[in-house]
Amino acid sequence: MSSTLGEKLRQAREERGITITEVAEQTRISPHYLELIENDDYRTLPGGIFNKGFVKSYAKYVGIDESEALQDYSKLITVQTGDADEDPKTYRPEVLTDDRSSSSNLPTIIFALVILGLMTFGILSLVNYIQSTPSDPTIAGNNNQNANAVNANAEPAAVVTNTPAAQIPATDEIKLEFKPASDPISVEATVDGRKASSNITAAAPQTYTAKQSVRIRYYKGFANQVQLTLNGKQITPPPAPARGNGIEFEINKDNITQILQSGQIAPAGAATAATAGR
Repeated sequence: MSSTLGEKLRQAREERGITITEVAEQTRISPHYLELIENDDYRTLPGGIFNKGFVKSYAKYVGIDESEALQDYSKLITVQTGDADEDPKTYRPEVLTDDRSSSSNLPTIIFALVILGLMTFGILSLVNYIQSTPSDPTIAGNNNQNANAVNANAEPAAVVTNTPAAQIPATDEIKLEFKPASDPISVEATVDGRKASSNITAAAPQTYTAKQSVRIRYYKGFANQVQLTLNGKQITPPPAPARGNGIEFEINKDNITQILQSGQIAPAGAATAATAGR
């Protein structure tokens, strides 16, 4: 009986003494996805051209002919689903490789710029509204006269200091909840230096608790399907990056206050660039 695609990939990897973790680091594919491919289980993978890109990158790294691997994948999918797949010879996995061509990155760049523009416009509009709202001197004068009339015979009131208009949650610890909007998402997390990978579903969101830092990485195709809650406050996730396959950000003791105040995580290349280099 001939070996399946997953068995061939696993055998080639083991013959070369390569671990799943090493393959994941070199191909930028989640270890969980690699294990599913070795088990010929594609049910929770993104599907379509994404699966083909995973198979091609994996086969190339362990020394298996890429065209043969794609043909095995197409046969396997046809048997499992009854639908004929695309011709693997015409496939170019531009989305899942490190192709730096401007044509493949242009839609992502435009999308990121639009998101940044909308966020900037909203913040500036709010600031201008607050600054341009005048106080009514007539109302203020009437209020002062009424207050003086009521309190003319009263004892002097104690001086009360102003409290901040907005309060942010406590920041003595970092508690980040990661929840997919619909499809399961494979997440690589580093919590206070401890690494872990998990497949998170909408029904079972994951909460990461740390004293120093939480670093998160997941596939950029899920950029609009993530809900984040930091110390009880919902925050906006970063948009998909212009380059690379993953979204990566870090929350630590230095930037948690700024993130809570702004209600969002800056896109890669801004605030996250500084934390990623730590």
